[in-house]
Amino acid sequence: MFDILLLKTFVAVVDEGGFSRAAARLHLTQSAVSGHLRRLEEQVGKSLLIRTTRAQQLTPDGARLIAYARGILALNRDAWAELTRSAWEGNLRLGVSEEFAEARLLRELQAAAAEYPGMQISVQVGIPGTLLALMKQGELDVVVGSLCESGEPGLALWQEPLVWAWCAQPRAVLPTPLPLALFPEPCPYREAALTRLAQANITQRTAVLCTSYAGLHAAALAGFAIAPMVRSQVGAGLTVLGVEHGLPVLPDAQFRLFSAPDADPRLVEVVTQVVVRYGAAPRN
Repeated sequence: MFDILLLKTFVAVVDEGGFSRAAARLHLTQSAVSGHLRRLEEQVGKSLLIRTTRAQQLTPDGARLIAYARGILALNRDAWAELTRSAWEGNLRLGVSEEFAEARLLRELQAAAAEYPGMQISVQVGIPGTLLALMKQGELDVVVGSLCESGEPGLALWQEPLVWAWCAQPRAVLPTPLPLALFPEPCPYREAALTRLAQANITQRTAVLCTSYAGLHAAALAGFAIAPMVRSQVGAGLTVLGVEHGLPVLPDAQFRLFSAPDADPRLVEVVTQVVVRYGAAPRN
């Protein structure tokens, strides 16, 4: 018989693409995750993953088992939900900023919703300022996003440096006026970048107006424009520009959770736990 805990760990490693992220998701140490996988392989008598220093790949037997593991876990969740069905129901309308719009967070939300059969979660992705306005208009219950130097009340989650990102092989002298890739108003990163440049008497122009991080990354990777973004979003092919390039220091981005006054506190608590777990996982 399969151990549910070992199957859950196996699925987490595959879904998260690594042992460290799986450990963060399951609130385990990395050595515990490795131990679970080793015990599962001992139970089936076959290797399930081919592990290297950088990644892991399913073996043919691992690929067969992962489908069964997902089915077993789904049936386990359904049985638990049916026998412990909550008496309350609710529809949580969640607004998340671009930094959060990734599969890992959505899987966490899906898993949380599965534990409460009466709960439905709908997600809207956008700019924090726009999402907060929608919440104040009664169209969203909870907003998770970042602000810079703002007194807007909300539950503090974590903070990250806001930086200037450009292609990894920038020119020795930055263009004048400085070409920027920005989100439209009301964006805290846009406001912080424009304010700091004005204070430093650096002329700028909006070279690319973006509606997603994909556009922001593309503009910076191509060397077409410099983009203000949080440090964890600076991936391969990008570099961080700083005072040595003549650019001013940007403020930290403060990630917070905001909830409407009439939001069901039980639903808010569920999403709060999910986001806190997400924020505690390795960043980049």
